[in-house]
Amino acid sequence: MTLEKKDPVEVFNAGNKGRGLRTTKALVAGDVIFTEAGYAAVVFDSMSMDVCHNCFRRQANPHRCAQCKFAHYCDRTCQRAAWDEHKRECAAIRTAGRAPKESVRLVARAMWRMQKHGAKAVDSQLTTLDFLQDHVSDMAADDLKELEDDVQRFQEYWPKSRRSLSKEYISHLFGVIKVNGFALSDQRGLQAVGVGIFPNLCLVNHDCWPNCTVILNHGKIELRALGPIEEGEELSVSYVDFLNVAKDRQKSLKKQYYFECMCEHCSKGLKDDLMMATKDTGDKKAAAEQAKEVTELSLKTFEKVEVARLTGDFETVVKLCRECLQKQDALLADTHLHQLRLLCTASEVLSYLRNFKEAAECANRMVAGYAKLYHPNNAQLGMAIMRAGVTNWHAGNIEQGHNMICQAYGILLVTHGPHHPITHDLEMMRTQTEMELRMFRQNEKVYQCVREAALLGQPLSEPVKEQVKELAMAAK
Repeated sequence: MTLEKKDPVEVFNAGNKGRGLRTTKALVAGDVIFTEAGYAAVVFDSMSMDVCHNCFRRQANPHRCAQCKFAHYCDRTCQRAAWDEHKRECAAIRTAGRAPKESVRLVARAMWRMQKHGAKAVDSQLTTLDFLQDHVSDMAADDLKELEDDVQRFQEYWPKSRRSLSKEYISHLFGVIKVNGFALSDQRGLQAVGVGIFPNLCLVNHDCWPNCTVILNHGKIELRALGPIEEGEELSVSYVDFLNVAKDRQKSLKKQYYFECMCEHCSKGLKDDLMMATKDTGDKKAAAEQAKEVTELSLKTFEKVEVARLTGDFETVVKLCRECLQKQDALLADTHLHQLRLLCTASEVLSYLRNFKEAAECANRMVAGYAKLYHPNNAQLGMAIMRAGVTNWHAGNIEQGHNMICQAYGILLVTHGPHHPITHDLEMMRTQTEMELRMFRQNEKVYQCVREAALLGQPLSEPVKEQVKELAMAAK
């Protein structure tokens, strides 16, 4: 059974993994294998007043539904587009007196759609929620208690005029959403703002080193090839971030998705040695003791940094990072997870404090480590390189900044495609940094004056303005 002629996939028996999807033709990096609209989706509780409940775009002053006073939209156009999905939810919220938690809202939306359109909402849908795994039988006692509470809240929320549903079926839907829900990002793809259920995507199995990636683009998910994929090869995505050693990834997958990952990178522990690597000091016993001490220091520092960040004490964050990095540098390799985590934090906070020079140094070290660990077309690697490029740009390292932005653009063309908003942003940055790089090479002094004025929000002096005009004329 296939989606459509243009979608080169089919369902097959993937052995111990259950059902899976495989390609019916050879693919290359960046190919869109299929797109899919969500069967049901909701905005996170914490984002309900800041994100459009129709298109999931962040809005500074969204338009609120006058009836339930819970749903928010970009404008009346989005509100009208969402009304067919929202009207039953709107009535239920008004009857209940308040909106329930996001998982209850998502199950209710799925049920309303099922009752209106049937189990298969569109012809291209390969499976139904009824046939997806719920793993209720695998849940721990705490998870089962939470599930029981969710079922009760759903029954209180579900309209009495609607067909009653059994506890077993409601539990099944909550289980399906727990293990198959896909996080929806904002328009720039930078922050998760909601969760949805995509039946066809649910058929794509996990691999810690996958051959595909999933992104949200203009309201639909896209499954995109990360590299060459042979005809008949199984399609896979990663359910977790690769930047953890195999046993930690396996533990996370077991807890969230209830399966033992036996992919090649987990079964062989590939790259685990790099993630925990230390420098060769010549004395293995002493190095082991020092590594233990630095590990304990790093873990304590992470806790202190989190407390300082939550209280807005960013100067303390920087101080803690500097002290710990100094200890780490003597022993940990540039791919060690503890060092990469600290470099990431330091770079972000230093950028916020406008100490771009030191932030760029941290970002460059972080990206160098990431490049040795991540798949070359990993979206998170591309985003990290983009942020490092922007930081170098702000620090005045225009050549390195431009090169990094171009490198990130190449990766995100594969993972996000040319029409995604973040790729458009990168294209504009690439054009801007290319222009500034030409100015830098023509007259470094003028370039630095322009950069300083831009960072400080000050106007250019008249002599500098004239020099900029001359450079622009010469470029033509």
